[in-house]
Amino acid sequence: MSMEAQKPKPGSNEIEAKFRAIRRAMVLIQLLIAAVIVFPLYMYLMPQWNNHKQKRAETTKLALQMQAEATEKKEYEALWKGDIGDSTNLTKDEWQLIQYGKELVANTARYLGPKGSVMQVSNGMNCQICQLGAGTRPVGNNYGAVASTYPKYRARSGGIEDITKRVNDCVERSLNGKGLKADSKEMLAFVAYIRHLGRDVVKGSKPPGSGIYELALPASALDSAAGHAVYLTKCASCHQVDGQGLKDAEGITYTYPPLWGKNSYNQGAGLYRMSRFAGYVRYNMPQGATFLKPQLTDAEAWNLAAFVNSQPRPTLDLLKDWPKIEEKPFDHPFGPYADTFSEQQHKYGPFGPIKAFYKKDKK
Repeated sequence: MSMEAQKPKPGSNEIEAKFRAIRRAMVLIQLLIAAVIVFPLYMYLMPQWNNHKQKRAETTKLALQMQAEATEKKEYEALWKGDIGDSTNLTKDEWQLIQYGKELVANTARYLGPKGSVMQVSNGMNCQICQLGAGTRPVGNNYGAVASTYPKYRARSGGIEDITKRVNDCVERSLNGKGLKADSKEMLAFVAYIRHLGRDVVKGSKPPGSGIYELALPASALDSAAGHAVYLTKCASCHQVDGQGLKDAEGITYTYPPLWGKNSYNQGAGLYRMSRFAGYVRYNMPQGATFLKPQLTDAEAWNLAAFVNSQPRPTLDLLKDWPKIEEKPFDHPFGPYADTFSEQQHKYGPFGPIKAFYKKDKK
């Protein structure tokens, strides 16, 4: 084949260039057509897809919320709820004593307060300020397990206690008062009422919802400043900014009790321990809160405890408390201890290391 035969024909490069230009133009035209069709379609469908995803997320969230509420409701239904019932199988005198016991729990100050009609031995607060619903409310520091578990050993006294001792502990500590005589009508009424409330609880058992709710321990130390903020927004309207509560119109008792100061519970009361205070307020405070509709988070309850229990209050000689120091609760704020943690940490945490120390020590 000659060299001339291998040479491209004149103008062939220009033709190929034109074809390439035409192909590029066609591709661009196709892209433009696709864009004209696809982009509006995208703009139309994308919001619907996003809306669909949002609805799916909301539906999932709602389903989880309903599941959680159903679980909580089921848990609530299983909680112990006190009921005074009626006088069936009781004598007239027994029933009257039980009713008087309930009245004493609900309106303690009218009978035993500074202006009490029977005696003047307490600070003007009522027992049901701590034992809500006269000791019948679920996780309201109720009497659900008292009759079934007493007499029992209590580490605080280091001995066996009966219900009479338990009642006087409350009078002397939570009401910052003087104990009642064991054979007084008032003590007999307290005991009769508490036993009657627990009449259907199996001896030796502790029904769910009795006493105070036990919260999970916080990972860090409590923050009393954060608790102060909680107090101002959720507590001060009833208990007042100065924490001194609000007396009733007659000045006999408190509509809203003082949370610190000379008329509040003393340092020997159970609520002076952070875990007890936090567990108490978590599902009971502020007013209107319930187990199913709490108004505080765990963190708010713990920090509120830190703030309230940092305020001044009456003292009590606690030298005879916890004779076996290794049995002291992790949040008992007064030494000596069977560990090396400070009083500061025992009071404000973090509590995890303290619990871990005693757990390890028991192994």
